[in-house]
Amino acid sequence: MSTPLRAEPAATEADNHRRWDGRARGHYEVWYLTVNHRERRAGFWIRYTLESPEAGHGEPYAQLWFAFFDQRDPTRNFALNERRPIAAMRSSDAPFALQLGDARLTHHSAAGALEGYGHRARWELRWPPGLRTRHHLPGLMYRRGGLGETTVLSPNHDVAITGEIELDGHRLLLQGEPGGQTHLWGRRHAHLWAWGRCNTFEGRPRAVFESLTVHLQRAGLLLPPLTVLTLTLDGEPIFFNQFHHLPFTSGHLSTGSYRFAATGPRHRLRGEFRARPEDMVLATYADPDGAPAYCANTEVGAIELLVERRGLRGWSAPERLHSPFGGHFEVGARARDPEITSDHLTIL
Repeated sequence: MSTPLRAEPAATEADNHRRWDGRARGHYEVWYLTVNHRERRAGFWIRYTLESPEAGHGEPYAQLWFAFFDQRDPTRNFALNERRPIAAMRSSDAPFALQLGDARLTHHSAAGALEGYGHRARWELRWPPGLRTRHHLPGLMYRRGGLGETTVLSPNHDVAITGEIELDGHRLLLQGEPGGQTHLWGRRHAHLWAWGRCNTFEGRPRAVFESLTVHLQRAGLLLPPLTVLTLTLDGEPIFFNQFHHLPFTSGHLSTGSYRFAATGPRHRLRGEFRARPEDMVLATYADPDGAPAYCANTEVGAIELLVERRGLRGWSAPERLHSPFGGHFEVGARARDPEITSDHLTIL
């Protein structure tokens, strides 16, 4: 009888390993999953997090987050999170697994449940591991475990998610729905930021786009925005995520809007994520130094992306990529956005 072949760990798995050593102060870390249900025009945002505040700002803790967005009926949206003692979090590297009470995250699956404020959510999801990690930042920023205030990468950048999500007793089946899983860690959130991604473009199943704009603050002064963008289109990488690209990229953020642009020798990108205020939920974060940050997030925004190519006769006519409900994006700031009235509710 032949011996079954032993599956080798995905090359991307190490990028999900926990960076916190279990002792250091002044550290936060997040693993999040975003996915759409195309027929329902719904979106989900699931996060497993830890916070190790600086001395004098409390003890380390873990947190489990879930948000549901229904573009057809935003009155059905809800978002719950629950803080748990850090002792409830266990992690391993071989294979990667993160346990948070009864909730679990591996390199190829996620499970958990939350109940409160008249809502119950439960999820049991799985996906084939990504073959290549998407590094969103300039390569230098990943040295020595991350040189910036926050380091971000996506070990499962574009994956087909199956399983089920239960929403207040109603089961929603996922059969190869487009999603992605990201890992980030650091010492502090940006002063202002915008983030967006989409892998549900109409008629373009192989297109995956992600962008990030950050405003850093130094000595009380707000620095000009820094924007990085990556697009994979029919297998072609069109990336603007290195230091030499930064003078030629831009990002502008406001309530329910994130506009971006980039120009290079061979490609030009420009576009916008948009959402109604009622399609967004406001999540409150705390930096390790105790400073608050407020993140207005949606997983059912619209995105329009225009792609131009330079040829012998100049720039081509723009190629339009569009998704009316598959735009995942957020706008973060140091003050609440008064136009976003739905809060990510903490279960007490």
